Amino acid sequence: MTIGEWLRHAQDVLAESGCPDPQIDSKWIAEDTLGLTRTELHFESERAIDGQTLERLDERLHLRAQGEPVQYILKSAYFMGLKFYVDNRVLIPRQDTETLVEAVIVALHEFDEPEVLDLCAGSGAIGLSVKTLIPSASVTLTDVSREALEVVRRNAHDLNVDVGIRQGDLFKAVGRDKFDLIASNPPYIPHGDLAQLQREVRHEPMLALDGGSDGLDVYRRIAGEAGAHLNPGGFIYLEVGIGEAEPVLSLVTENIECAQAGVLNDLNGIPRVVWARSV
Repeated sequence: MTIGEWLRHAQDVLAESGCPDPQIDSKWIAEDTLGLTRTELHFESERAIDGQTLERLDERLHLRAQGEPVQYILKSAYFMGLKFYVDNRVLIPRQDTETLVEAVIVALHEFDEPEVLDLCAGSGAIGLSVKTLIPSASVTLTDVSREALEVVRRNAHDLNVDVGIRQGDLFKAVGRDKFDLIASNPPYIPHGDLAQLQREVRHEPMLALDGGSDGLDVYRRIAGEAGAHLNPGGFIYLEVGIGEAEPVLSLVTENIECAQAGVLNDLNGIPRVVWARSV
C-alpha cells in the first residue's frame, strides 16, 4: 500500500466513524508516524509503506476511529506555537485559550519581573507559554491533580524553562503568596452537560471539565479567594464557557476590589476571557 492509498483509506474509515475532521486527522497520523512534513507527505504519496509501519498506522487509525483524540494518540498538541506533551491525564490545549495567553502577555509588559500564577494548570500550556515568551516572569503552576503535574514537569523540561510547580486545591497550593497576575482555565462544563459532550471530549479528564451544577462552582471559589493573592494593581484572567462571561464577571467584581474589569472575545467572537485589575 502506498502513502496516498493509505490516506484515502484512512479518510474513509474516519468519516464513517463520525470523526469531524477525517482528512486533517489522517494526515496528522501519517505525518507523525512516517516522520514527514505535510509537503513531503504530498510529494511522496506514491511511496510504498513497509509492513511494520503500516501496522503502526492502522493501530493509530483504529484508536482515532474509536473516538480517541488524535492529540492523545500522538502524545502532542501545539499551543502558542509551542509543542506540548499531552495524554489523558490532562485537557488538550485549545486555540480558544490562546486568547487568554495573548492578553496576559500584553498585561505583563507593565511589570519588570512579574510574579505569575497559573491556577488549574493541566498540561501547563498557559504558564509555560508565559514563561517561554516572557523569560523575566517568575511563574508558578498549580493543580489539584498530581498526575497532571507530572505532565507539567515533562513539558517544563522539554521547553527548558524553570518554573515553580505545586500541588493543591486552588489557592491552598500557594499558602499566602501573592502575585502580579493570576490566570486560570478552570473546569466550567455544567455537570448535566457532560454526558452530551462530543465523544472525543469525553476521553478527557472529568476532573478538569466538571464545573458543578451550573458550571460556575470553581469560579465562585476563585473569585472569593483571589483578592487575598493579588498584589496591588494585579490582574486576574479567567477563561469561561459559552454564556458564562457575564455571571463570572459579576462574581469577580463582587469579590475583588477592581480598578478595571471586562470581557474579551475569542477569534470566533465568543466572550471567552473575563479579566480584572485590582486597585
